[in-house]
Amino acid sequence: MKFVLKKLATLLITLLVVSFLAYGAFEMVGDPVTQILGTNITPESEAALRRELGLDAPLPLRYFRWLFSFIRGDLGTSYIYRIPVSSMIGEKLGLTLTLTFCGFFLTLLFSLPLGIISARKEGGLLDRFLTVSNQIVMAVPAFFVAILLTVLFGVVLRVFTPGGFVPFSQSPGRFFLYILFPALSMAIPRTAMAAKILRSSILAEMQKDYIRTAYSRGHNRQTALMAHALKNAILPVIAFLAVSAAEMLAGCIVIEQIFSLPGIGRLLMASIGNRDIPVVEAIVMILAVWVMLVHFLGEVVSEMLDPRLRV
Repeated sequence: MKFVLKKLATLLITLLVVSFLAYGAFEMVGDPVTQILGTNITPESEAALRRELGLDAPLPLRYFRWLFSFIRGDLGTSYIYRIPVSSMIGEKLGLTLTLTFCGFFLTLLFSLPLGIISARKEGGLLDRFLTVSNQIVMAVPAFFVAILLTVLFGVVLRVFTPGGFVPFSQSPGRFFLYILFPALSMAIPRTAMAAKILRSSILAEMQKDYIRTAYSRGHNRQTALMAHALKNAILPVIAFLAVSAAEMLAGCIVIEQIFSLPGIGRLLMASIGNRDIPVVEAIVMILAVWVMLVHFLGEVVSEMLDPRLRV
């Protein structure tokens, strides 16, 4: 329990620092009052709008107001649309979370069998093929994979319409078809990395004394690998998958732009262009909380499964 409390305290301190940096950076990007009023600005209208938006207070006071409101779940009001930021994000967040979980599921689905097969066939033709393929795929960034999938399946094969989208309420089947290729573009590079980590971890475990003991008891290589080595070899992969789950949500910002998906990535880009600071700050903090929370849970689970990591 002590190591959990220490990591939780580190998490909270880190989030506090990130919140201060994010708020201060975006508040100094530009003056939203002049952006909103434009050429119609007058001293009276400027003062009135600053009071309405709460921008007439000093920066530290505004920061603490914003922080305590964020903790309570109040994300503020959009400068441009004058509606609650939570409702704007809520409309988009479901799609982004669905895309993230689909990418994570595909990574998990493909990486574990590939890593195990590669380790079982160590030195064989299939192992060499998978190793070379993994090296190539890992060198390709997710956004380039997304472009390739769009060209191949959208333009050449016409499986889906590039730039199009079908909501779940309209057609669940076509909705997941439009989600599949963005999810694959995020999953493919991470699948290669996770499979490589699992293969290396299994082969390292197969050299340890407890595996030799298993051999002496009559177990063959396959049984020793699956029944003994895999249980310990999976821990580094759990840590990597936790990192992947955190990074995928942030990676959705780029992927949604490429596939023109109406998620929080497009909302973030539009809000930055419009200087809609409350929306930008809220999305950045939600991403930061997600990334750090998943990292925290991954570390806690890993250390619970393997107490040696606490040392």
